[in-house]
Amino acid sequence: MRRVLVANRGEIAVRVVRACFDEGLESVLVVSDADRDSLAARLADRVVVIGPAAAGESYLDIARVVSAAVTSDCDALHPGYGFLSERPELVEACAEAGVTFVGPPAEVMRRAGSKLGAREVAENVGIPTGAGTPGLSSLEEAIRAAEQLDNYPLLLKASAGGGGRGMTIIRAATDLEGSFVRASSEAEKAFGDGTVYMEPYIENARHIEVQVLADRHGNVVHLGERDCSAQRRYQKIVEEAPSEGLPGKLVEDIRDAAVRLARALDYEGAGTVEFLVDVAKATFIFLEVNARVQVEHPVSELVSGIDIVREQLRIADGLALSVSQDDVRLDGHAIECRLNAENAREGFLPSPGRITHWTMPQGSGVRVDSYGFEGATVQPYYDSLLAKLIVHAPSRDEAIELMARALRKVQVGGVSTTADVHLALMADEDFRSRPITTKWLEERFLPAWTQTEKGR
Repeated sequence: MRRVLVANRGEIAVRVVRACFDEGLESVLVVSDADRDSLAARLADRVVVIGPAAAGESYLDIARVVSAAVTSDCDALHPGYGFLSERPELVEACAEAGVTFVGPPAEVMRRAGSKLGAREVAENVGIPTGAGTPGLSSLEEAIRAAEQLDNYPLLLKASAGGGGRGMTIIRAATDLEGSFVRASSEAEKAFGDGTVYMEPYIENARHIEVQVLADRHGNVVHLGERDCSAQRRYQKIVEEAPSEGLPGKLVEDIRDAAVRLARALDYEGAGTVEFLVDVAKATFIFLEVNARVQVEHPVSELVSGIDIVREQLRIADGLALSVSQDDVRLDGHAIECRLNAENAREGFLPSPGRITHWTMPQGSGVRVDSYGFEGATVQPYYDSLLAKLIVHAPSRDEAIELMARALRKVQVGGVSTTADVHLALMADEDFRSRPITTKWLEERFLPAWTQTEKGR
């Protein structure tokens, strides 16, 4: 491998370009017309414009992306996250063009990417999956399934994708019809597949996920777990590694389950196995597999000392993992805050525009992954994630203090960011003193924060 096509944009494109540089590989970046002058474009060795701003005519166009790889003589293609990163069709198109895909094979991605398919594999290897239903494609099927589960609240989920799309809580039978129609419609629009499934909803839950790495030589390791319970509308806001406040045996079982599932899937590359922990019962169930690098991968990198993106490139090049499980030593605590270009005081409305001022914190234990700079444009066409502020310290308390100091140094002009929300979160006694659950941020913290802001 000598030249890699980076098929993404924003901070993850910068991250992959940096990893290519560190590995001594050339990077070729595909961009839309809107991203010609992005930071990733400035850093890449070469840039190929593949279409207009609309993602469907550029970043989501498999033919254009693969053609860019071929015409620029790339050996491999890294998809980042989002966009085409979990599309088996892209993997197959790369194979047909003689380009190595940095990620799992197409058939593995199909098994892992289907929540129902991955759940079946998990059940076969003895991993708890909860009392879920088969795929539901009609309201009549959903009604029968709800009657069999016979215990509200229930949760509807899209079978074909993640990111909270199609996810709906059903509190009573009278809500089922409207909830099913909304969930199925959203899943169809997001993933081209309106199939959903249903499972009991756990009121007090923590979202715990395990970072795994696997090569084609049969080696599989985990890099510990992350706590991603701070969520708004099923979107992660803050991520931490490792988790705290869980029984040691439970953590060991979750890590072991992730590795066993990766082996059962014949997984290859970097991936994440996600679980839901019932706080009251101290039990866990399998949620899904993300067959790509995650937004929150930096916290796992900081506590493990392992560069996950470089490992992805090495695995794709046919090399064995650079570490064994015995080599993995988790050190300290890491926290990541997602800084979105949004106006939190106005319902988290996107805040596109030109960045007129840009100052990010620096110092020991502080890392910033971003595409921002003074003069850069936050485009209205794409996701609002602007930067990821990550800190690493010996303990969680110290990491929270370091994050608070770092957030105070964030200065961005021209667009709004969510830095103030994160700063308030770091000062919140509930967040600081005990592990939170998945609904805490949305149901308790944000309403109180909004009320305080209105009173100023």
